[in-house]
Amino acid sequence: MSDIFVEQGDNKWVAIQNRRIIATGDTQEQAAERAHRKKPDDPVLGERVRRTTRGKPDKWRRMYP
Repeated sequence: MSDIFVEQGDNKWVAIQNRRIIATGDTQEQAAERAHRKKPDDPVLGERVRRTTRGKPDKWRRMYP
């Protein structure tokens, strides 16, 4: 059981687990939901969308337990 990270790709959101894309979606929620359906026991973490003074998102938030 390893974490699934949902991050912004080129034009879509992608859910990545163990360096492999397991789901995609037009929105972060859509990609997270698809990943959660495929792997319901693994935690899904979403990239924080807002920008910080450092220039890019720097935190992850749990979306699904």
